[in-house]
Amino acid sequence: MIGGIAAAVAIVFFVTAHEAGHFLAAKAVGMKATQFFFGFGPKIWSVQRGETEYGFKWIPLGGYVRIVGMNPLEEVDPADMGRTYREKKFWEKSVVVLAGVGMNFLIGFIMFYGIILAIGVPGGPTLEVGLVVEESPAAEAGMAEGDVIVAIGPNEVTEWEELVMALESEGPGPTTVTVDRDGELISLQADLDENELIAGVGFLGVAPTREQIDVGPIESIGLAGRLVWGAITATFAALFQMMRPSSLAQYFGVFLGDTDLPNEIRPVSPIGIVAIGSQAENAAAFLGILAYVNVILGTINLLPIFPLDGGHFAVALYEKLTGRAANIRRLAPVAAAVIGLFLFLGFVAIILDVTNPISLPG
Repeated sequence: MIGGIAAAVAIVFFVTAHEAGHFLAAKAVGMKATQFFFGFGPKIWSVQRGETEYGFKWIPLGGYVRIVGMNPLEEVDPADMGRTYREKKFWEKSVVVLAGVGMNFLIGFIMFYGIILAIGVPGGPTLEVGLVVEESPAAEAGMAEGDVIVAIGPNEVTEWEELVMALESEGPGPTTVTVDRDGELISLQADLDENELIAGVGFLGVAPTREQIDVGPIESIGLAGRLVWGAITATFAALFQMMRPSSLAQYFGVFLGDTDLPNEIRPVSPIGIVAIGSQAENAAAFLGILAYVNVILGTINLLPIFPLDGGHFAVALYEKLTGRAANIRRLAPVAAAVIGLFLFLGFVAIILDVTNPISLPG
């Protein structure tokens, strides 16, 4: 419950931080921002501070900052001339439209960096049981998470590689598994299955915990950067899977009651993120999930599709390279299609997260 509430608060913070990136960058280069809102649709509450209205709206699927002149079709008050988006230089436009993405990537990087510095990185496997597969020989024998495997049959083991060799030596069939449970040696009777991948090798059905290796502050920078890059590439790969015709067909099936979608193509709404956050087993896992959410949010906005941030950058780049103003009226159908697609995926995600809540493995 607490994790879910914290995840909800974090989502509001991340979206607000993204928009704050745009807002602060616009202020820094002299643009006028008249609105700063979390959410879309009807207004819940707002307050006027100076030239900007701050507030919340009912549909919590993002946020926005209204910068004067960013919409080329907007009529600009003559009093605002000189402070509009459309009048600024290419580099100034680029800073403003990419500042939100940069803020998300920065927050994700800082969170990954803090996690690595605090708990280290996973090392090699230990003999402590981290997971017992359901209906496996280990489960039927009564093994539990936290047990430390000492021997398989007559074969004493001191590292995971020796455990693998012992299972190969024993093969399928009855054997004794000796474990250390809270300082007490216990002998469990297990009937090993045959390993599906390697004939003649016994299968117990456990996964190990991994030792944590401390990492210094300098090395943590590179590791955090790799995690950010890995999250970016994973997001692009997931988007590719989600946009396939077969995936879109399955999404339409959700409205007909087919809510059993593979996790590989399943969209997740803020409701699902809150549910995932409530299942995190510890603070590090919880923060890691939120760091990935930050990078995913930034990566989606980086797509060069109007009206996303990357689309605004692409328009500014086109105008810089050609010396001509882009015909935004031609991009309007693209913008409408993109907004429609995201609304469609948002509704699919909400239906799935309400009717078939996502569960973390283990």
